[in-house]
Amino acid sequence: MFQRNVGKRVREAIQRRLLPAPVHARHSMYSMLFSEDDASSSPSERLLDLSLEAIRCARQLDLGDIVQRLRGRFRFPDCTINLWSGEHYRLLAALVHVLRPKSVLEIGTAEGISALALLQQLPPEGQVITLDIVPWQEYPRSCLTAGDFHSGRLRQIVADLGDPYQCAKYSDILSHSDLIFIDAAKDGVLERKILENFSTKPFETRPILLFDDIRMWRMLKTWRQMRLPKLDLTSFGHWCGTGLWEWTGSPVFGTNGEGQPR
Repeated sequence: MFQRNVGKRVREAIQRRLLPAPVHARHSMYSMLFSEDDASSSPSERLLDLSLEAIRCARQLDLGDIVQRLRGRFRFPDCTINLWSGEHYRLLAALVHVLRPKSVLEIGTAEGISALALLQQLPPEGQVITLDIVPWQEYPRSCLTAGDFHSGRLRQIVADLGDPYQCAKYSDILSHSDLIFIDAAKDGVLERKILENFSTKPFETRPILLFDDIRMWRMLKTWRQMRLPKLDLTSFGHWCGTGLWEWTGSPVFGTNGEGQPR
């Protein structure tokens, strides 16, 4: 892990020296643009319709109750959580509002902000299950409280779905999920393992999956090679990439791990 982090910092330092940013921003990353005519998949009608409805809904939502929890604990302004577009939290809540899911699965609890956004518009009979390899109490800037879990509508499981054995253990939860939000390590490795593990599990539903950070350098290959119907919603979600895709039961990647031209 240490060597990986050092390698990442060295690569980023070289990139900044060779390709300095043309403008100033609070946070910037390197990415790349790709043609679409030779992409591995295209959006389905369901994704297009869902996206249009969610975008309309996100314009009307307010996450002020979540903003109040931050209390200056991050390096960005508290009000950033309510920023739309540019941040994805209102889009998360909007997708829940439109889909009316009974079961929402989040992979990557972290400080819990996304879980709270998913919970805000959840139907009374619904549940958000958030997974992480770290218990929420151990995150130093967690925005969650014990009271968030009392009703049972929010639940955390400590597990690594990149591990096929742990993924199999929770296959029942996975198979009944209506909406799955993947916000994991952002290294392009864990995300691919998770998706490959998903491919071995039968889904009772045809879930919608939301993929965070798809424009980040290490995530470009994974997103590009995914063969399921997908739609880049970055302009209406997270500035570093938001991707929406639909589970069809087909392999996520080709037999050799590569996407095929559509």
